[in-house]
Amino acid sequence: MGLASLTTEKVQSTLDELVEKGKISDSEAKKVAEDVIANLNGKREDFEDKLGDIVGNVAEKLNYVKREDYENLQKRVKDLESELAKSKTTKTAATK
Repeated sequence: MGLASLTTEKVQSTLDELVEKGKISDSEAKKVAEDVIANLNGKREDFEDKLGDIVGNVAEKLNYVKREDYENLQKRVKDLESELAKSKTTKTAATK
């Protein structure tokens, strides 16, 4: 992300200089800047997708549990503990 930001700033700076020197028009500079940003965004998305796949594969190989799965299990345990406590209370009241 930082690299993309630096690249965008450098491109914009260079384009501004070219416009000031009359080497390119303002509209040409805007077009180039838009093209660079679109290209960087596409590469960033590709990078994020590839990184996500790699992290997923590593997590799977290391048998890591997803946070969502862990939280679901925690909820199930709490629900079961609650049901067990109710069941014990009901049995205790019935035996009295």
